[in-house]
Amino acid sequence: MKPSLTRNNSYFPYLLLFIQPVFMASNIIVARGGVEYVPPISLAFWRWLTVFFILSPFFLSEILKKKKDLNKEFWKLFFLGSMGCGVCGAFPFIAGMSTTMANMGIIYTSSPIFIIILSVMFFKDKITSSRIIGLLICLIGVLTIIGKGNLQLLLNLKFTSGDLWMIGAAIGWAVYSIYLLNWKSNFSLMGRFTIISLFGAISLFPFYLIEEIYFFNTEFNNNFIFWVLFAAISPGIIAFTLYTKVQKYVGASLAGFTLYIFSVYSAIYGIILFDEALMNFHYIGAAFVFLGVYLARKVKSK
Repeated sequence: MKPSLTRNNSYFPYLLLFIQPVFMASNIIVARGGVEYVPPISLAFWRWLTVFFILSPFFLSEILKKKKDLNKEFWKLFFLGSMGCGVCGAFPFIAGMSTTMANMGIIYTSSPIFIIILSVMFFKDKITSSRIIGLLICLIGVLTIIGKGNLQLLLNLKFTSGDLWMIGAAIGWAVYSIYLLNWKSNFSLMGRFTIISLFGAISLFPFYLIEEIYFFNTEFNNNFIFWVLFAAISPGIIAFTLYTKVQKYVGASLAGFTLYIFSVYSAIYGIILFDEALMNFHYIGAAFVFLGVYLARKVKSK
């Protein structure tokens, strides 16, 4: 399927906007369940190292054949690994130890705003009024869900030090998103992702050692194996690969809207896995999010 044909003649790229967050939102399962068994930085480090080991049998030959390209793109790929797998891999897990899921949701949904601002500032990405309106409507939907339809409850939320980690994660995801799209590579999509996962693990390694020595010890048991594999495959390989494809078809600014849909799916996971009730504000908030995405995609083709 050619990207140009997909972009102009098919709804497939926009369908991906709704499919990708299914896997991305599974990261909340890791944040709520995995960190009870594996320390946060340890979980992030082993997650991305596992991703590299899973993918390397399929793409290592390509990487070795393109050593010159690897040397040329080394620092760009290392930067992407540090942002996408390092910052965005560890910060949410650390934040989950000292802040609430509601706060994490509010802060992380600021990432599309950072994506749009940085894309316009550094890469002259065009932003239309319909996309801005769509972004605002999505934000209203997310806040409706997080505030349970109660404005006073939203205003009374208290922010903790963990929220600073989520701000860092939101900015890190924005930086990763725009540079992933705008830095061209001679590697295939999955070949580049394999390298990025390795560099992400390398960037986390010093902090993993510090965590092991001074804070928490990792227990290498069945729980460790389960959570590392789950984090590596669902919100790791599948979510990141689909996100790259979404970016390729619709651009960084619109791809950032997956984070709003992510918040809706997170609420659904909470209902299914954590016995949270489905209330009217869930329906209202989800309707706002989907309407916002619809308006955001209504831009003129070049």
